[in-house]
Amino acid sequence: MSGSALYETFARAPLSFERGEGVWLIEENGERYLDLAGGIAVNSLGHSHPHLVAALTEQAGKLWHISNLYEIPGQRRLAERLVEHTFADKVFFTNSGAEALECAIKTARRYHYVNGHPERYRTITFEGAFHGRTLATIAAGGQHKYLEGFGPKVEGFDQVPFDDIDAAAKAITPETAAILVEPMQGEGGIRSFPTQSLKRLRELCDKNDLLLMFDEVQCGIGRTGKLFAYEWSGVAPDVMAIAKGIGGGFPMGACLATDEAASGMTAGVHGTTFGGNPLAMAVGNAVLDVVLADGFLDEVKRKGLFFKQGLAAIADEFPTVVDDIRGMGLMLGLKCAMPNGKVNAALRDQKVLGVPAGDNVVRLLPPLVISEDEIRIGLDRIREGVKSLAPATAAAAK
Repeated sequence: MSGSALYETFARAPLSFERGEGVWLIEENGERYLDLAGGIAVNSLGHSHPHLVAALTEQAGKLWHISNLYEIPGQRRLAERLVEHTFADKVFFTNSGAEALECAIKTARRYHYVNGHPERYRTITFEGAFHGRTLATIAAGGQHKYLEGFGPKVEGFDQVPFDDIDAAAKAITPETAAILVEPMQGEGGIRSFPTQSLKRLRELCDKNDLLLMFDEVQCGIGRTGKLFAYEWSGVAPDVMAIAKGIGGGFPMGACLATDEAASGMTAGVHGTTFGGNPLAMAVGNAVLDVVLADGFLDEVKRKGLFFKQGLAAIADEFPTVVDDIRGMGLMLGLKCAMPNGKVNAALRDQKVLGVPAGDNVVRLLPPLVISEDEIRIGLDRIREGVKSLAPATAAAAK
């Protein structure tokens, strides 16, 4: 055996962190990095948040896993809280976003099956989407780089151009079951679907008896300044997949649905071994304790606007490096005028961590607990990183 014992599926940065404190990650040598990646929008409350640590350790001393053969009180409580604060009536807990999407896709197919239309199994999706890494979800995402080498594409997905609602309407056939969309694409480059587009999708689904499914794995749990991004548009889905931020760093996800949409998901048709385990439920409830506290989401909106305005000033100053600033709340992106990998590396040189995305974007997905002072530190470091790539522009600005 040569090299690492790990699958070589990740191009990892040459960094190894020993611990984290809030929005900071710390290497063994004591070097501190400002974490604006947040584990790819996962560490919603930062690192070592005391309320999450207490919830996890208390539960760890009681019970880790019993399976879904028995009642799990934490599941019932977390599901009730999610139902109270969303469109949903029912919740199925998973271990990841991909599993939540698998559940959503199965929910849509099963809905039509029990309503006498087994031929309706196809889902319309949009270019630039990322729905996970399972065989079904890479087919749903439709991106060649994720599909290549994995055999025939899973049948049942029809992709149309980003935000082309006319194309979506034309793609509807007697076999269509649902339309699946991220209200704001993350991997696709921090691209939002306009409110009017989401409204038209809702109308299309209502007219054609389709389920409207939202993927809020990345943009949910306060990331945009509301608990879920769909709330900005006032358009409610029938089914929604969530993950990432709801676990605050502990692996968990969920599929939320209306009673009608979930009507086919009866005993025995779907399951999970680890999903909804007591550890995950304890942490998920602890995350909601913080995110649903009075004023928390208002602060995310305020800090997000402050951050975006600061980034816009950097883009104005260095247009040869940064084209535009995208996003809302604390889900922001630098649309780069040069390769985004180069920009991301320059930020890392300033001890700031970002996340490359599609459409030549670097994502900034900090913990929602980041302070205004930490945002200022981030802006100063981002400016220095961007400046290092634009010496001519920097000289002209003096």
